[in-house]
Amino acid sequence: MNVSQDSDLDRRLARDPIAIVGLSALYPKSRDLREFWANVAAAADCIEDVPATHWDVDEFYDPDPAVPDKTYAKRGGFIPDTPFNPLEFGLPPNTLEVTDVLQLLSLVVARDLLKDAGADQPWYDASRTGVVLGITGANQLTQPLTARLQTPVLKEVVRSCGLSDRDAEEIAAKFRLAYAPWEENSFPGMLGNVVAGRIANRLDLGGINMTVDAACASSLGAVKAAVSELLERRADTMLVGGCDAENTIFMYLCFSKTPALSKSGRIRPFDQDADGTLIGEGIGMLALRRLSDAERDGNQIYAVLRGIGAASDGRFKSIYAPRKEGQVLALERAYHDADCSPASVELFEAHGTGTAVGDATELSSLAAVVSAATEERQYAAVGSVKSQIGHTKAAAGAAGMIKLSLALHHKVLPPTINVDQPNSAVDFANGPFYVNSALRPWVRDPKRPKRRAAVSSFGFGGTNFHLVLEEHGDGDDLKVMFPVAQVHLWHAPDTAALTAALDGDAPAQTGPVPEGHARIAFAARGAEE
Repeated sequence: MNVSQDSDLDRRLARDPIAIVGLSALYPKSRDLREFWANVAAAADCIEDVPATHWDVDEFYDPDPAVPDKTYAKRGGFIPDTPFNPLEFGLPPNTLEVTDVLQLLSLVVARDLLKDAGADQPWYDASRTGVVLGITGANQLTQPLTARLQTPVLKEVVRSCGLSDRDAEEIAAKFRLAYAPWEENSFPGMLGNVVAGRIANRLDLGGINMTVDAACASSLGAVKAAVSELLERRADTMLVGGCDAENTIFMYLCFSKTPALSKSGRIRPFDQDADGTLIGEGIGMLALRRLSDAERDGNQIYAVLRGIGAASDGRFKSIYAPRKEGQVLALERAYHDADCSPASVELFEAHGTGTAVGDATELSSLAAVVSAATEERQYAAVGSVKSQIGHTKAAAGAAGMIKLSLALHHKVLPPTINVDQPNSAVDFANGPFYVNSALRPWVRDPKRPKRRAAVSSFGFGGTNFHLVLEEHGDGDDLKVMFPVAQVHLWHAPDTAALTAALDGDAPAQTGPVPEGHARIAFAARGAEE
């Protein structure tokens, strides 16, 4: 492995791991964490047509990718309408027009995160709490503020059509009225870094606040920065994640002209017919603490973060083309940091955008590292939550990390949808992976000490991240976070037969269980009581 020498063993994250003590989510068709996990577990497809509130399909859509200033995609993932009371956060209502929606919604998600983490308990110290979030590119408010500055061009066009100077001035004045005004709150209202700053300001946090832009790997870049704060003892709690509400026509044009969007309107990671990605909106946050502190203070612990790997692609043919060597380096560094074998991981949450080249490169990189550690075949589930919610860009890594935290917490293997025929460019039959297409109980393998999972994110600019997580505790208990409506049961004469039945996707069983049979049950999605 191309990693540091063993003299730095005491600095591996595995020696001082991080506990995930709180989760909060706002994603397509998911108003909160409960709905997000329910959709994941139910294999729900949260992709839909572009709402009229976002942009005019008649004006901007054309199925021909070559048409200038048009997008050939009109589907994506969109967060639902979310109540926001400015007075709850001490914001004057008259500033909302010049405050980006991402700043406002992120306050809601951060508030819910602190509640989930139990920040009303004596252990919580706001002065020792920081926030680092992944944010990419421009925010929505930038566009109307910039549009107002185009009036000289508009006036020149009006004059060139034979209208008078007075007509040009009147039209320009009406044009400006269509957009948010420039005033004293406009500048902070449009800045990406103020997403974190406003959270620290309104929730009275005294630790570091900043944002990280690593393109579509921003969430995991933020996690890495936040973990450093914890390990350096500069903070005791960190709020971390990614925020992206940029599904405007601007972003559709960015992805269309690359081109990276699906012409068929389906995002199908790992599928033979995958033809591109679909973009989504989302905000996902996690509360992190040092594991030793979390255990001392009796925090709920969803999962444990024990390894982080990051790497750049170096010189390559394109600034946005995926490179196997860079991804492999990030993977090797992650497992060095985690002080464990990649063969101990049974669930991989891939970057999995649904682009044929990107998915094949990622699985080839992952297989190279895992196969070097084991000859076991088709033992590890690989999936991508993007198949359900789209590529949420800066918030994508957070969605994957939340999904894995809950999978470890509930001891289940979540599904990936839209995979009808696995990509023939990947040798699934002779490799370590299989695509998990249905929610399944995660039976603990006696050969592996704990249930472990890992998540990857890659970004334009050739940046790669890979994180290794594991369950907390001995793993013998089954935890169910929410009230449920159904319980599914499997049983067999012994553990080996039960494992074989589950590996073969045997249907759930009914009726009494014979005495002495090995058995396992899991709870499926249900309405809240």
